[in-house]
Amino acid sequence: MQTHTPIASLALTAALAAPAMAEPARYELDPEHTTVAFLVDHVGYAATLGQFAEVEGTFTYDDETQELSELSVTVTTASVTTLHEARDAHVRSDDFLGVEAYPQMTFRADGGTPQDEASGTVTGELALLGETRPLTLEVTLNKAGEYPFGHGRFVLGVSARATLDRSDFGMTYGVENGLVGDRVDIVIETEAMRIE
Repeated sequence: MQTHTPIASLALTAALAAPAMAEPARYELDPEHTTVAFLVDHVGYAATLGQFAEVEGTFTYDDETQELSELSVTVTTASVTTLHEARDAHVRSDDFLGVEAYPQMTFRADGGTPQDEASGTVTGELALLGETRPLTLEVTLNKAGEYPFGHGRFVLGVSARATLDRSDFGMTYGVENGLVGDRVDIVIETEAMRIE
């Protein structure tokens, strides 16, 4: 008759009692609850706020290990709005976003660096105006859980912030004479739904 040593018995008990490791899951940004906005200085008086109405994206995330991969976000540049028609037309022009030649900007990343259980950084590449530059997002996980109504899917609520110099992408209009700031503050708020 085979017997188990105490150590072997403990190891077997621990293995049976341990919960199954969660698999990384795929998520998609909820277009109805995703905001990609920006703030840029206007002649030193105040910052102008703008946002993009058309944003889509997906990523893979493991909520146990905080491992992020295959992040891809696409923004339709012509969807920009600053709540002022003439200014919007100017922002869409070749002075700024050049939406006819560059209808999309994209951000892609394949990994992140957790700082604690609810925050970390994600460094990827932003493609804008035919240029690709590194961009680091400061990310906070606000909430994770089943949505309390509507679709009822598992959702991650995420806030992210970043800054960039638009001149790095060749967008230099108004920089030298101080009419429009070079630094752009990026504000991202999203509810990402797990793909079932």
